[in-house]
Amino acid sequence: MAQAKKIVLYLLIVFALYTIITSPKRAADLVQIGFEGISSAAQGVGQFMTQLIS
Repeated sequence: MAQAKKIVLYLLIVFALYTIITSPKRAADLVQIGFEGISSAAQGVGQFMTQLIS
């Protein structure tokens, strides 16, 4: 099981590097989309907590 996790991790790293090298603009767009999603999720959690307190 641990061996499978290592293989999957290595494959993800290779895929990420391949994407960055072959298409840096697309990779930058994907990172921006990811950070926007994280930001939206954090804002949602903040609003939820505010509503619980109020």
